[in-house]
Amino acid sequence: MKTIKIAGVPEHFNLPWQMCIVDGDFEEVGIDLQWIDVPEGTGKMCQMLRDKETDIAVILTEGIVKDIIAGNETKIVQVYVKSPLIWGIHVAANSKFEKISDLENTKAAISRFGSGSHLMSYVNAQNNNWDTNNLQFEVVNTIDGAVEALTNEKADYFMWERFMTKPLVDNGTFRKIADCPTPWPCFVIAVRNEILEEKPHVIEQILEIINTTTSEFKMIPSIDRMLASKYNQKIEDIQEWLSLTHWSQKQIDKKTLNKVQEQLYTLNIIEKRVPFETIAK
Repeated sequence: MKTIKIAGVPEHFNLPWQMCIVDGDFEEVGIDLQWIDVPEGTGKMCQMLRDKETDIAVILTEGIVKDIIAGNETKIVQVYVKSPLIWGIHVAANSKFEKISDLENTKAAISRFGSGSHLMSYVNAQNNNWDTNNLQFEVVNTIDGAVEALTNEKADYFMWERFMTKPLVDNGTFRKIADCPTPWPCFVIAVRNEILEEKPHVIEQILEIINTTTSEFKMIPSIDRMLASKYNQKIEDIQEWLSLTHWSQKQIDKKTLNKVQEQLYTLNIIEKRVPFETIAK
């Protein structure tokens, strides 16, 4: 058995991986794929790739592009979810803030620097013509940390995937003020260069298996009920999420990657743009 470690957020996007592991699809071809849940998200996974704590990460596009340009020896091998991630912009239920313009020059809770919640706060600021130099941040690590920070007024707003945050809106912890979709495909599969060089065939097999599952995922009987139960969601929210979410079985294209780099460069999140081959395999 060839052991490969893979990291991803414990969210509904990644249920196809869990299903393949439980069903023994990887074991059948001699691969021991060990899944690591990373509730802290993309910033933490970038660090894990650098520290060789994981071989593969199912990770936000903007976060890994930024980190590869900053020296992370990893490549994108494929887009995993090609639809945008819909970020909800949330405040505490009893917050004085009512609309998006109220949040200018306030403090954002972020999971960590370099994470999606950090980078998307720049995209949101740009969308609303705010001065990005005035953005302020409170590092909260996880969604639980964000609840604590917003409730105790250590931070004013928190951007997180809309559907995963919905239970906190439903139970009166948060209020959602607006949505902010990513201007690009949201999740990619990234692999450490060392693994790509040493075990290219293994990575090919892993991609083949996951792609077969994601291409048929929405057709699985009662998949909406399974997702709702596993991720503590209302069935109608999961059905809406399924209708908006589209998995991919293809590599990222140059045009999309250029768009991501261009936006990150405009926002001063990256210092330079690099060739396609530096980021993608």
